[in-house]
Amino acid sequence: MKIAVPLHTPYFQPVYGALFVILGAVLPFIKKTWNKNTTTTVFSLLNILGIPFIIMALTGYGPEFLMNKGTIPFIYSKIVVPVITIVPIGVVFLALLINYGLMEFVGVFMRPVMRPLWKTPGRSAIDAVASFVGSYSVALLITNRVFKEGRYTIKEAVVIATGFSTVSATFMIIVAKTLNLLDVWNLYFWATVVVTFLVTAVTARIYPISKKPDTYYNDVQGEVERVVVHDKFKVAFEEAMEASSKADGIVTGTYHHLRDGLVLALKIAPSLMSIGVLGIVIANNTPVFNILAYTLYPFTWITGFEEPFLVAKALSLGIAEMFLPAVLVTKLSFEVRMLVAITCVSEVLFFSASIPCMMATEIPIKLVNCKLKLNI
Repeated sequence: MKIAVPLHTPYFQPVYGALFVILGAVLPFIKKTWNKNTTTTVFSLLNILGIPFIIMALTGYGPEFLMNKGTIPFIYSKIVVPVITIVPIGVVFLALLINYGLMEFVGVFMRPVMRPLWKTPGRSAIDAVASFVGSYSVALLITNRVFKEGRYTIKEAVVIATGFSTVSATFMIIVAKTLNLLDVWNLYFWATVVVTFLVTAVTARIYPISKKPDTYYNDVQGEVERVVVHDKFKVAFEEAMEASSKADGIVTGTYHHLRDGLVLALKIAPSLMSIGVLGIVIANNTPVFNILAYTLYPFTWITGFEEPFLVAKALSLGIAEMFLPAVLVTKLSFEVRMLVAITCVSEVLFFSASIPCMMATEIPIKLVNCKLKLNI
């Protein structure tokens, strides 16, 4: 069956998307890094599937169950191309956020909040806000960069990556519009913020994240935040000036971030294509999510929601792709729509995009960490 994916001049999608998906899929085999551990081997083999999927997306030819508008065309045009485009663009502004003292300045004031609640340094407040409001792909790039510079421990980086790197506020607007919640946007947005941050406070304290070591990337000498009690503004200003004086120039810093962004885009492009398509195929054509729904059914039944099994299935579908739950409950009650809208965003992790992005970073996140967060 042929269903053409819309191509926009000057052929940006086919050239850019195909280049990153194909190069990203074959590079681990060229560099002979595809089998360095079990996780890398599995993802490298899955990434190869991205090549036939991208060919189907470009030619418009493929099986009907793959080429319907909600599968390959959706993953390619709505996830793969936007994500691998925004990562290199976003890094241009990344240097201004993390290299020239803003994180240090804010960190002095936010340490008394971030450390006791989420067990992360005060400087992570900038990261958390950028992660929640902006794109998860750029947010993960921030976290990864700061982690590699020795400003986060392994545990801190895992907490931030799995706890705050949700979809952007603009995508939340799409969810709210789909579920007719724009009239209560403020309630929806702030309820999602509160739920996301509360769940992160819980997962930071329980296994397996709580057992992550408080050591730094490649055992480098870490940069531990000072405990400041008096003259906070003065200390914050001094630390910001010190960080700025040690930083590379704007051109050099932007180059380093751009390089990291392009490398990350190469890593995630084939994963987004292959795992995203597989997740939606499983969700739409197998009973897997019907089975998973039974684990949530007691909750949705006890709480008295209408059509409790449908609600349970919608909540379980968020594991595959965060937008799928919203499509399923558009005609149900306000309470159900609000629950699903909050849950599909605050769970943070989904296999079509955020999990492949996390696995492509240097942060030592295992699938078991993702599974735990999804269960919570």
